[in-house]
Amino acid sequence: MMLSVKDLSVRYGRNQILDHVTFSVEEGHWLMVVGPNGAGKSTLINAVTRNVAYTGNVLFEEEDIRLKKPAELARCMGVLAQSHETAYSFSVEEVVALGRYAHSSGFLSRCREGDGDAIEAALALTGMKNSRSRSILTLSGGELQRTFLAQVFAQDPKLLLLDEPTNHLDPAYQKQIFDLISDWLKKPGRAVISVIHDLSLAKAYGTEVMLLHRGQVIAGGKARDVLKPAYLDRVYGMDVCGWMRRMLSQWEDPEEARTGNRA
Repeated sequence: MMLSVKDLSVRYGRNQILDHVTFSVEEGHWLMVVGPNGAGKSTLINAVTRNVAYTGNVLFEEEDIRLKKPAELARCMGVLAQSHETAYSFSVEEVVALGRYAHSSGFLSRCREGDGDAIEAALALTGMKNSRSRSILTLSGGELQRTFLAQVFAQDPKLLLLDEPTNHLDPAYQKQIFDLISDWLKKPGRAVISVIHDLSLAKAYGTEVMLLHRGQVIAGGKARDVLKPAYLDRVYGMDVCGWMRRMLSQWEDPEEARTGNRA
């Protein structure tokens, strides 16, 4: 088991944000964390990466993450946020190279053997090699997200944590980002956890899904067992499957539907 989380709880003052959350992630698996706003999804990512105080146990490869130094934890886990600070005119390559800091011996240390190869591989995998010299201030939203994804790839973590990685991106970039992550996951010794609102993407790409509501796990397991009316309607307070079918039906061609012929 790569990651084991047991009885994870987070409180902000009197507010219980996560309430005894338990789950695990195996090598080669992609866990999608879904639920309505305020369910505690982003807080879960922050707790697992030790960015907020929590109670309970978080074990990475059977070792308590509290025992790991920050650089050691960064070699295990990489995080892709939904938004990024772009106040400085760094080049794409400079931003990607920052992903290798977790493997350095300290501040201002020289590049290690293999850093260049890791950076090149990350740029190639995300399709950003030809943009390596561009300022990140000139990038589109999709290009910027691919740049920071390349940074995480260069970091070479075992566990990739994504907090709404395609938020505000158009469908083409959403597909591109998720396909890139899916390809990255094919290498042995890796796993992914994604916080996501889009249930269709969760179903299409996730090997498992965990449904959160008010800080508690409502259901967890295979997508087909979690993303069904018995759970979704209760959490979202609406007929989720019916609504999504109605949205999909708008794309049906009446003639194709009548004859059964599709392009």
